[in-house]
Amino acid sequence: MSSAAAGGQRLGIVGAGRVGTTIARAAVAAGYDVAISGSAAAERIALIVEVLAPGAQPLSTDEVVRHADLIVLAVPMHRFRELPHDLFAGKILIDAMNYWEEIDGADPELATAPAGTSVVVQEWFPSARVVKSLNHITYYKFDEDRRPQGVPGRVAMAAAGNDRAAVAAVMQLIDRLGFDAVDAGPLQSGQVLEPDGPVFGASYRADELSELLMPAASSA
Repeated sequence: MSSAAAGGQRLGIVGAGRVGTTIARAAVAAGYDVAISGSAAAERIALIVEVLAPGAQPLSTDEVVRHADLIVLAVPMHRFRELPHDLFAGKILIDAMNYWEEIDGADPELATAPAGTSVVVQEWFPSARVVKSLNHITYYKFDEDRRPQGVPGRVAMAAAGNDRAAVAAVMQLIDRLGFDAVDAGPLQSGQVLEPDGPVFGASYRADELSELLMPAASSA
């Protein structure tokens, strides 16, 4: 595993909307060398990035993939299928997306995914090391809840994935971004982190979040 995948200094973000720029802003503050892409050309999103995530580099998606081994996918969920199947080959891919019918339209595969939408994402990007995370705290609370390590009552964030080394790398990222990291188990356990899941949209300490996730992890 490269130094970036092991929690080094580079992070890539695909998606320059509210979620992507919020994560980029936190990652820059944590000392990461951040590259971010959007649906428009890099020069078209440069001003947005300069205002919302100063210090991050606006690049093309291909350049973002080359930039880092740890990549956050934060596009509107109906758009991930527009990306090539092999785009993230070998990369740790953090699925920070949520399916919202009012935004993404009716999508039976995502709406009824029995093992959660991240399993669908993994099937689309079979050579990526998909981890579900960074999705269950809203972007505005993400900014509000970040705290240095060791602060009492620090908010927790979970990560679920089948690749245990990838999950460990994402948990290291979570800690550096300002949250206590909780291992949610295999990728299908990420379903509880999605909208309508028991932990979505709320802030919990690590012990509270672990307790809420235990039934999902044990049944997976």
